[in-house]
Amino acid sequence: MKSKGAAHEVLRNGSGRLSAKGTAHRAGALSVALALTLTVHVPQARALELFGLCLFGDCRNAVEAPDLIDPKPYDVTLTVEGADADVEAAVKAGSALWGGRNAPAAGSAGLLSRARADYRRIQAALYDEARYGGTISIRADGREVADLPAGHDFADGTVFTVSVRPGPVYTFAALAIDNLPPRSDDPRDRVDAPSTAGFATGSPARAGAVRQAGQLAVEGWRQQGHATARIAEREAVANHPNRTLRVRLVVDPGPRASYGAVTVEGTDRMIPSFVARQTGLLPGDEYDPDDVERARERLRRLGVFNAATVKPAETVGDDGTLPVAVTVEERKLRRIGAGATYSTLDGFGAEAFWLHRNLWGRAERLRIEGGVSGVDGSFDAGNYDYRLGATLGLPGRFTPDTDITLSALADREVLDSYTRTGAETSVGVVHYQSDRLTWSGSLFVDYAEFEDAMGKRRLGLVGGSAGLEYDARNDPLDSTAGFFASASATPFYEWEFGNPAVQFDGEVRAYQALGDGGRTVLAGRVTAGSIIGPAPALLPPDRLYFAGGGTSVRGFAYRSIGGADSTTTGGKSLIEASAEIRQGVTDTISVVGFIDAAMVGTDSLPAFDRTPRAGAGLGLRYKTGLGPLRLDAATPLNPRPGDGRFAIYAGIGQAF
Repeated sequence: MKSKGAAHEVLRNGSGRLSAKGTAHRAGALSVALALTLTVHVPQARALELFGLCLFGDCRNAVEAPDLIDPKPYDVTLTVEGADADVEAAVKAGSALWGGRNAPAAGSAGLLSRARADYRRIQAALYDEARYGGTISIRADGREVADLPAGHDFADGTVFTVSVRPGPVYTFAALAIDNLPPRSDDPRDRVDAPSTAGFATGSPARAGAVRQAGQLAVEGWRQQGHATARIAEREAVANHPNRTLRVRLVVDPGPRASYGAVTVEGTDRMIPSFVARQTGLLPGDEYDPDDVERARERLRRLGVFNAATVKPAETVGDDGTLPVAVTVEERKLRRIGAGATYSTLDGFGAEAFWLHRNLWGRAERLRIEGGVSGVDGSFDAGNYDYRLGATLGLPGRFTPDTDITLSALADREVLDSYTRTGAETSVGVVHYQSDRLTWSGSLFVDYAEFEDAMGKRRLGLVGGSAGLEYDARNDPLDSTAGFFASASATPFYEWEFGNPAVQFDGEVRAYQALGDGGRTVLAGRVTAGSIIGPAPALLPPDRLYFAGGGTSVRGFAYRSIGGADSTTTGGKSLIEASAEIRQGVTDTISVVGFIDAAMVGTDSLPAFDRTPRAGAGLGLRYKTGLGPLRLDAATPLNPRPGDGRFAIYAGIGQAF
C-alpha cells in the first residue's frame, strides 16, 4: 500500500491484513503513527493590543477581530489503570488537558479541540512506552468527548475525566534497516548504531526507538556527504498473540554532495562577501552537517545579528553541488549598558560602556568602558578604584575562527596591600580550534606606579602570553554537567630593575547533577599558579597572587589573603579550591551551600606547611536569561585579627 508521495508507510497485523482502523478510542489499533513523529495542532495563542500597547501574545501576527474569546477554565482527573509510575508520568506529560489544566482554553471551541487532540497525544505517549492494545476514554458532560458536536458549549469549571488502560508491553521481533551507511574511517563522522537507541530484538517496542533508529541511519549517511539522505520506506508488522513488532526501514542515501555557491541575504552594513567567508563553507568541499552547524556558530559569535540562518538547498544539482543560502538580520549598531556590584567588605561599584558593533562592515567591535568601585561609607574619592579603557575587536582575521583584539586601559586600584596607578596596552589573538577548544596569545606593555609597605616605586613590563581553554560544560552561565579547564604561560621582563620572570596558571572546574530531575548539583573548582623569577619585592604587586572576595575565598575581603598573616604582600604561588552544593527549590530559585579555601606562598612552589584560609556560607540564586542573580553570605572559618565576622556578596552569574 503506497501513499501519495515518495515515501510510503505499511502497517500490518499478524495475519497480513492492513490494520489502520479501529474504534475511535482504541489505542491498540496500530496506526501509521507508530513510525512517524506526531504533530498536534493546537489553537494559536491569542494576542491583545490596546492603544498601541501589546498587553500579551504576539501582536505582530495577531488577526484583527472585533470580539475577544472568553477564556474557559476547566478541571481534569486522570487515571492510568494498573500502570507503573513511568507510564503514568508519560501519559500525563503527553496530555494537553492535564498539562494545561491551570491555563484556561480559548473558549469552548478551543477546549473541545484541546480535549479531542488528547486521544492522539496519549496514544503516542503509550506507543513510546511500548504499550499497545489499550483504551483511552475522555469524558465530559456525561459523554465521550469524541462524540460531542463541534459547537458544544462547555460551562466554566467543566470536569474532564481521562481514563487510560495502557495495554500490554510489546517487544521487537525481527528488525531490518536497508542501506545502512558504511563505517567511516574518520572518527568525527561516526554515528551511534541504531541499537543504542533501543532498536534491538527483544527490547521494548517503543515508537521513539524506531524514530531514533531511522534518524541515526540517515545521520550516518549525512556525515559522509549525503546531504539529502532520508527514510524512504517504513514497515511495521504486529503479531498480537505474541505481542511482538517486526520493523523494516529503507534508507535512500541520495547522491554525495559538495558545497556550491554561498549566497547572503539581509545585510545592511555588513559586507556580504565577508559574511559568506565567515561561514567557512568553501565551494567544492564535501558536505558535512557539522560544518553547517559550525558556520551558524561563527555567525552567532560575530555578535552583530539578531538572527542568522545557514540553509543548504534541499536538492543536489546535476553537477553534485549543494548551494547554501545565508539569511541574516542585523542588530542595531550601538549599545549602551551599565552594571553594579555590592559587597559589605568591598563596598559599592558601578560601571558603564558604549559599544559599536560594526564599524567598517566586518563586525569590528569598539567598546569604551569606565567604572568606579570601592565606594564605601567614607566617601573619600582617594580610596576609590577607577577604570577607563577601550577595546577594538577584529573577528575573522586570517581565518574565520581567528579573532584579534587591540586594547588600552588606564586604571587606579586601591587595596589594603597596595595602590596601583598605571596603564596597559595589548594585542591579543584567539583561535577557536573547535566548539570546545580555544587557543589564545597576546603581547603587552604595562607601566604603573605602586605604593605599598615598601614605599613608592615604578615598574614596567613587556611580555606575552599563550594559553588554551577546553570547555565541556552544558551551560557556561549556569553549569549542571561537564567540566572546564584552562592553562596559560606568561613570560615577561621588568625593565626598571632588569628582572625576567615567567608565570604559569591553571584551573579546572567540574559539575555533576544528581537524581532524575537534576535539581541537586555538585560543583567544584581548583586553581593553581606559580611565578618563577625574582623575589616578590621586585615584582609588580598586581602580578603576585592574592586570594579573597566573591569569586575566590568568600568571607574574606577582595585580595586580602597573601603573604604573612600580619601583612598582605602577595605571593609567588597559589592553590585555591571551592566546593558548592546547589539545590533547586523551584524552576527559578535555588539555594547554595559552599566552602572556599586558598593558600598563597612566598616561593614559586607552595609550602604546604602553611594553614590555608577558608570561608563558608550560604547563597541564593534566581535564574534569569542573563544568568543567575547571586546573593552569598559567608564567614571566615579561621579569621585573622582585623578580619570581618561575615561578608555579603551580590552579582550576576555563579561564583564559578
